[in-house]
Amino acid sequence: MKEIKIESLLHVYDSLDELPAEIKSLMKHAMDARDNSYSPYSNFSVGAAILLDNNEIVPGSNQENASYPSGLCAERTAIFYAGAKYPKAKMLKMAIIAGSKTKVTDVPIPPCGACRQSIAEYEVKQETPIELYFMGETGKVVKSHSLANLLPLVFDKSFL
Repeated sequence: MKEIKIESLLHVYDSLDELPAEIKSLMKHAMDARDNSYSPYSNFSVGAAILLDNNEIVPGSNQENASYPSGLCAERTAIFYAGAKYPKAKMLKMAIIAGSKTKVTDVPIPPCGACRQSIAEYEVKQETPIELYFMGETGKVVKSHSLANLLPLVFDKSFL
């Protein structure tokens, strides 16, 4: 038997004010996208924004449906739109902001498992990491250099 140790390195900022200007701007785009969330069932709104290597910023928000699970998360809305509209562009950074409509969300909220897998697909496809920044409505912001920090041992096309 062999033991394998897996570690993740994340950076935690105390607030948006500590972020570089470029990331603050990207987070603002995610906040604006969150305002367009359609989340009448969960009352949980999420916004995402992706910075591409062509300097385009692609937003996404969660879109729910009465026929669960037909909705789509903000991260996948943004990443699939970026892949469809700018298929040759690389995704450099993704900002995510999430929060409840019924209580204050003041802890960083990472992408769900399905979103992690989708982001991983694009990291593998473009052969470069996508920096992730995520937070609740207020408070700390977490930065991950790559999706691999959040989803080690990723399942990708090499297994098919």
